[in-house]
Amino acid sequence: MEDSINFEWKKIDNVSVFKLNEKRFDAQIAGLVKGELTILLHAEDISKLVFDLSEVEYCDSSGLSAILLAYRIIQANEGSIRLANPNKSVKTLIEISQLNRVLPINSSVEEAIAELQ
Repeated sequence: MEDSINFEWKKIDNVSVFKLNEKRFDAQIAGLVKGELTILLHAEDISKLVFDLSEVEYCDSSGLSAILLAYRIIQANEGSIRLANPNKSVKTLIEISQLNRVLPINSSVEEAIAELQ
C-alpha cells in the first residue's frame, strides 16, 4: 500500500479546492485522502470546498466514503461542498448512490466556485 497521495490544495478567494491527482480513487488511497482532508479542513476551518475529480478515472464506495467525510466536516462548519468535473463513470456512480442529492455536481471547478460565492 502506498503511503502518499498526489493532490493539490489551493484557495481561490474564500473557496478551497481539493484536486485529487490519482487515476483510481479506491480503498488503496481512500484512507489517506480521509486523513489529509480531515487535517486540512479542521486546520483551516474551511466552509466552502470544491472537490475536483477531473483526474479520477475510477471511483468505488471507499472513494465516495472519503468524499462524504469531507461533506460531514464541511456541514459541521455550516458550509457547502461541490464536486467538479467527474468523468462519466464516476458521475454515474454518484447518481446511482443518490449522493448527488447532497453533493451537487458541477462540470467545471470555475462553475463550482461561482456557485459557492
